[in-house]
Amino acid sequence: MTYIKPKFRHPELPKNKLGYTLDYYEGSLSTLCAGCGHDSISGAIIRACFEANIEPHKVAKMSGIGCSSKTPAYFLSNSHGFNSVHGRMPSVATGANMANRDLIYFGVSGDGDTASIGMGQFVHVIRRNLNMVYLVMNNGCYGLTKGQDSATADCGSKNKSGNVNLFEGIDLVSLGLELGAGFVAQSFSGDKAQLVPLIKAAMKHPGFALINVVSPCVTFNNNVGSTKSYDYIREHIEATSTFDFVPEMTEIKTDYSEGETKQIAMHDGSLIQLNKLTKDWDPTNRSSAMNAMLNAKENNEFLTGLIYINPESVETHELIQTSKTPLNQLSQSTLCPGNMALAEINADLR
Repeated sequence: MTYIKPKFRHPELPKNKLGYTLDYYEGSLSTLCAGCGHDSISGAIIRACFEANIEPHKVAKMSGIGCSSKTPAYFLSNSHGFNSVHGRMPSVATGANMANRDLIYFGVSGDGDTASIGMGQFVHVIRRNLNMVYLVMNNGCYGLTKGQDSATADCGSKNKSGNVNLFEGIDLVSLGLELGAGFVAQSFSGDKAQLVPLIKAAMKHPGFALINVVSPCVTFNNNVGSTKSYDYIREHIEATSTFDFVPEMTEIKTDYSEGETKQIAMHDGSLIQLNKLTKDWDPTNRSSAMNAMLNAKENNEFLTGLIYINPESVETHELIQTSKTPLNQLSQSTLCPGNMALAEINADLR
């Protein structure tokens, strides 16, 4: 088995304004489960960067630990990348951003990586308004450690063992709004028509941009009753082991109009209800956005689209007035002006 994609591509594939075909933005073959929504999100990132005419070498992909954090290997192979430790991606992204402000920073995280061990870092990267896209692939469970509930699992949902979750799930979108994120969006991995433009908009936003994407786990979060998952393996337990059998499923996709509420059938027959924002929605009204999220929760709806944007966002470099030239490009003469400059500074302190 190989994880290297064939290099042959049709010579007449469409090119973007930079002269690149779509495959230039791809990565290695995915090793995630067949039907995983994370792969669709990777595809949306590839498509967004292709359509936005982004130079891959001007992108820095950052991630933590988890299924979601494996995905940077599957897109933009010609870009920079750093896989950090669990929950610490925001710190690494901050350091890299301080050294080179000219890159586009793309942080990929999961619900466990963000809402549990990484919560403290998530809170402070929003507070600093770091210029980056922070995309959460949210499936409500820990896939790499066999399906325990994550902090975003819905209250009342059943986990893989059949236990009912007694605790309220953390709503990352509402939290982002409360903490002052300047760009907040939410989507569904199967709705690429919505997700691609959201990613393109987030890359253009000056400051922290949060995109929370519900991405169903096909293997471990498979119990009826969870709004983020579906039960499939239990139906085949007589033929397979629930621990090592990964059924090849067709990825769930959907397309629907603004202002429409639509129910999406999961593989096990359970439903997730989506409500897409209308075109007359005012995404600049933070209070309205917070109320909309609260109302959606009360109505058991999953609100998608651009929830909120601050058109007057001021990102970290502007706040702390760093050098317009990236620090990694400053010359020694600029960084070390000499003894005379030091003497003048010392004189002012006397």
